[in-house]
Amino acid sequence: MSLIEVQNLSVRYGGHQVLDHVDMTISCGEIVTIVGPNGSGKSTLLRSLIGAVPVASGKLTRAEGLSIGYVPQKLAIDPTLPMTVARFMSLPRRQQSRDVAIALEQAGVPDLSTRQMTELSGGQFQRVMLARALLAKPDLLLLDEATQGLDQPGSAAFYRQIEEVRARLGCAVLMVSHELHVVMSASDRVICLNGHVCCQGTPEIVASAPEYRALFGTGTQGALALYRHDHNHSHDDGCDHDHGHGRSPDSGAIPLHQATRSKVH
Repeated sequence: MSLIEVQNLSVRYGGHQVLDHVDMTISCGEIVTIVGPNGSGKSTLLRSLIGAVPVASGKLTRAEGLSIGYVPQKLAIDPTLPMTVARFMSLPRRQQSRDVAIALEQAGVPDLSTRQMTELSGGQFQRVMLARALLAKPDLLLLDEATQGLDQPGSAAFYRQIEEVRARLGCAVLMVSHELHVVMSASDRVICLNGHVCCQGTPEIVASAPEYRALFGTGTQGALALYRHDHNHSHDDGCDHDHGHGRSPDSGAIPLHQATRSKVH
């Protein structure tokens, strides 16, 4: 079942075309990563999905009752403002203590509720941001460069946490990242974006696509082989967010010659 379907979506800022005829579908329970160079429209695409950016043309369809959790690229907190993690989790609406505790546990930081936000490390801060997004009990989790500023081990740990969240909650994950070797290992599908969709498919297919290599070169191929591992969950068309196991990681893969490529506009 599709949670979000995007057809011929275009976004303009002033006279500049940021996104041009983008087609994309996010299905229940999958982890999809958007990669692309700086200025390629990755964050704009995510913000358009939550309604924060107006769409110039095209069609955006959300599943009825879809709940979205969103982790932005960055969030600045006044260092002079005293605020505990528990208090931050209850903004803008007060949350039950039990719900806050569950969300923090799901994000892998169960013992931070009484800590000051300004005292958190970069990794802890991002886990708290993830926990806040999980309060919405999302069907779809959007992550916009959520590991920006973290070192490589911290990033890898964060993405492992995302996989655990998906496995536990059955939510789909759509994330933007520049850390190609790490996100490739965590993704079921990769979308290469540069104003339009250059190519998409399984990580192995995209890493071999000429459009991807034209943007990023061939340096991630070895890292992909090193980090890639099997996913054994399944995507049921009648998705009820309770996913079974046993799917081959390459089932449903798009052959290279069939990898989706947008036309030149």
